[in-house]
Amino acid sequence: MAAVPLAERIGHSDPARFHHIEKVHDGAGSMAFGPILGADALGTNLLFIHRGVIAPHSGIGQHFHNACEEMFVILDGEAEFTVDGRTSLLKGPVGAPDRMGHAHGIYNPTDKPVQWLNINVSTTKSYDAFNLGDPRQGVPLDAIPQFITMHLDRSLLKPVANMEGGTGTVQYRRALDPTVFSTPWSYVDHLLIPPGASVGPAAKAGMSEAIYVMGGSGTVTVDGETAPIRGGDAIPVDIGQSRTLKATGAEPLELMVIGVARDMAAKTAFMAATRFPRAGGRQ
Repeated sequence: MAAVPLAERIGHSDPARFHHIEKVHDGAGSMAFGPILGADALGTNLLFIHRGVIAPHSGIGQHFHNACEEMFVILDGEAEFTVDGRTSLLKGPVGAPDRMGHAHGIYNPTDKPVQWLNINVSTTKSYDAFNLGDPRQGVPLDAIPQFITMHLDRSLLKPVANMEGGTGTVQYRRALDPTVFSTPWSYVDHLLIPPGASVGPAAKAGMSEAIYVMGGSGTVTVDGETAPIRGGDAIPVDIGQSRTLKATGAEPLELMVIGVARDMAAKTAFMAATRFPRAGGRQ
């Protein structure tokens, strides 16, 4: 069977094809969403990346994941994030990972829709959830979140010249390091590539990546095959594949890079070979 072309493997956010659904995990109101990468996108245990919109005064009820880890991300506005029954109002772009064996939910208390992203990595290719019947409406808020958060704030990025053999100087930060996750999920990186600059070519041993385009436009080359990318796209890069990212538009190419290891042994080897900042507060 012929290999699927890279351009067809890249997922695209298409609001016209989103599914409208109410009371998600017993949550309030409604939302619209659709998959942009599924369980077949990578050989590792990335289950999905969903893209959607949480309607005003709507959300996802609190629920447990016992064999997978999930992270809700809002790209704009603000929302009330809950982890293990503790809730805080966070302003986007921001995410909160829900580690395996813990519960989470999200609620949009505002009068405006919120752009939403969901990433799920499991111990297998199977999804699990246990609903608590709690929509998390009108609950007490902690001024300081009592759970890990990830702020995709450009002011936190640091310059890196010729990153992974690329051209020019990009802005980079490891937003979440391997210690955050209990599954083979290994990191979340925030990357800003200015027009004309590039990152790679590079491949990480035992590691796959799912790259979400937060904004801008450019090209991605995977094992010598090149395709255009733009805001809302999700690019799968499997284990052993080399990838190059280049900004070709007038605006910077902004990316969120999700790394998922082949297994826990590969994650341990990655941690041993990689220097990363230790957790020290606001992520």
